[in-house]
Amino acid sequence: MPLVRRIPKRGFHNRSRVACQVVNIKDLNRISVEEVTPEVLLKEKMIERADRPVKILGEGELKEKKRVLAHYFSSSAVEKIQKAGGTIEKVKR
Repeated sequence: MPLVRRIPKRGFHNRSRVACQVVNIKDLNRISVEEVTPEVLLKEKMIERADRPVKILGEGELKEKKRVLAHYFSSSAVEKIQKAGGTIEKVKR
């Protein structure tokens, strides 16, 4: 067997990577509160940990007006939340 196949592979690991927990807009429709925070998402079991940042993605449609607080937002999520009459607010880590 060639030496290249016997040596374990090592690659690049980005140490400054921010591992976000993602939530889609379609999942926010299941929550009945007007203000969606990371604590509410944790209570509803949409995210696993409270100490990691949350990113809202734009898959689906928002059916009612909500105030969404998260660390990061995709551009399509911002458009869809504002189109439904809601507001966004970025939370500091």
